[in-house]
Amino acid sequence: MWKKLKQIHYVNIWVIAFLFVSGFLLFLPSLRGALATIRVPLKQAHIWIGFLSFLLLLLYVRYSRSHLKTIKKQAGKKWNLSLIITLLLGWTMSGFILTFEKSMSGTTVQNALLLHDLFTWFGLPITLYHSITRSRWIKKKIKQHEKKPSEQKLYTFSRRGFFRYGIGTLLVIILGPFFYKWVKQLSDNGGDSFKSVVSNSKTQLSPLPVPAKQSSPPIGGGYVGQFRVYTVTETPTFTNDNWEFKIDGLVDHPITFTWEEFVQLRRTVQVSDFHCVTGWSVRHVTYEGIPLKELLNKAGLQKKATHLKFFSGDGVYTDSLTIDQANMDDIMVAMLMDGNLIPSDYGGPVRLIVPKMYAYKSVKWLVRIEAIDHSYQGYWQVRGYDTDAWVKQT
Repeated sequence: MWKKLKQIHYVNIWVIAFLFVSGFLLFLPSLRGALATIRVPLKQAHIWIGFLSFLLLLLYVRYSRSHLKTIKKQAGKKWNLSLIITLLLGWTMSGFILTFEKSMSGTTVQNALLLHDLFTWFGLPITLYHSITRSRWIKKKIKQHEKKPSEQKLYTFSRRGFFRYGIGTLLVIILGPFFYKWVKQLSDNGGDSFKSVVSNSKTQLSPLPVPAKQSSPPIGGGYVGQFRVYTVTETPTFTNDNWEFKIDGLVDHPITFTWEEFVQLRRTVQVSDFHCVTGWSVRHVTYEGIPLKELLNKAGLQKKATHLKFFSGDGVYTDSLTIDQANMDDIMVAMLMDGNLIPSDYGGPVRLIVPKMYAYKSVKWLVRIEAIDHSYQGYWQVRGYDTDAWVKQT
């Protein structure tokens, strides 16, 4: 039985290694564009291998029962087994909620995402450290140095320490910056975080829009909650010379706005939630902008138009809505968020806001709307995402 338990342990090492690498690739915002073509299958593989880890947990429990007395006498093995079971159980339960998040409440999903992150950042360095330092290769290297029994007491700590603490230090160096960024994101209050994003914005447009009284002071959003910045391209820089906003295609009156003209358009204020398909949300964001259906009325949609195609100013990202979807009251071409011009990291100076759908439909850096007579698959749809990205209402 003990031999089988060790075999399960080694399989689990490879499972956790895959989950670590795939989760890390899915987590890094800078890789979203580079890995776009494999992101959906990679996510599915991460989910299924994650469920495999739950089966390993059941096997751990089954085969460890007959060795509980032995394990109790060996504190190291007892601690190791307890750690493994706790990590696998935590990852599996939180991962299950995230996988079936449409059937869960928003609060449950948010808490599951937090726990999944916690288990990852605290558990993986420990697990990797344990797996590497107890590997056969490391043990073989230590034994090669410990040839004489008389030298073991003198050198065991230093040589084992060199390998184990050296590996531990390497893990800290590699994972430390990402862990620090994640913890800082949790510990910072939203106001400071949002203000820093505003101050670092690449947008160089003037004049700045004057927020309405309903926008300032803000109700929430950037100041209450945290945004995770995802993008598939480099963040573009806009100036008065290179920014314009077009509405064309199957319309009676094609329109092109300069920034000076766009700022003068009548705006409204709304408060809505922002939902990312990866599981996190920001509640009560105060947006100020122009309702999409008002812009469409200005251009005059032709009867044969069935869909709208939205273009990002990065020249790469696109998405679409049906005309019926586009006429929903809360869809907005937004300019301000929480009383400030939307910063470039959050998709400003102008972005689409579709509150009832996941945020990949809310095109960043929006510069053009084209009315078309056919359905259109956007950037993420051709890579496996749903065309209709409805968020479960809770």
